[in-house]
Amino acid sequence: MRDEQAEKKPTRPERSEVWTVPNVLSGIRLVGSPLLLLIAWIDKPGAFVWVFLALLMTDWVDGKLAKLLKQETTFGARLDSYADATFYACTLVATFWLEWDQIRPELLWIGLAAGSYTVNACVALRRFRRVPTYHTRLAKTSWLLIGIAIAALFLSDVTWPLRVAMISVLVTNLEQIAISFVIPRIQVNVTSVFHALHDKRRERDRKKPPC
Repeated sequence: MRDEQAEKKPTRPERSEVWTVPNVLSGIRLVGSPLLLLIAWIDKPGAFVWVFLALLMTDWVDGKLAKLLKQETTFGARLDSYADATFYACTLVATFWLEWDQIRPELLWIGLAAGSYTVNACVALRRFRRVPTYHTRLAKTSWLLIGIAIAALFLSDVTWPLRVAMISVLVTNLEQIAISFVIPRIQVNVTSVFHALHDKRRERDRKKPPC
């Protein structure tokens, strides 16, 4: 029991784990995301696209740099997830503001994607008292598709990539819900539910007494 309580007790990250290049990029995305709302308020769709793409690029670069510079930390993974949630929430509200007539036919898919994220977060909070920070392959694919969808919407008035992106987000969140039920404790950077199942089987086999 004491070991479980120690495991659940949050530990304060070291200074060296906080001030890393990937974390600075995540911080820029976190702080810069509300700028999208301001740009939408003053009705500047062109500026919105460029700021969105710049912030999206930080989302792609920070993970690459974390691996390249060997600066992958639990704190960084959580900061990245909080920055992502803020970024995509601001993007969604700003897009509603700027392109309401265009995206109204896609509200069902947007609602399903947003609802599945809410369920995903609630399941992880219920089981682990933390939001999920799995960074699965499907999640990374969804981020790419969202970027393409926003660019297509604002630059070409094409909406079908948005539907594809929302379906991808829905599938991603369903997989993450499954991961939350598979893993015994909160983890970061889980590649897929299949990897989670493989790790669970391996851990179970390791605990089996020798014959």
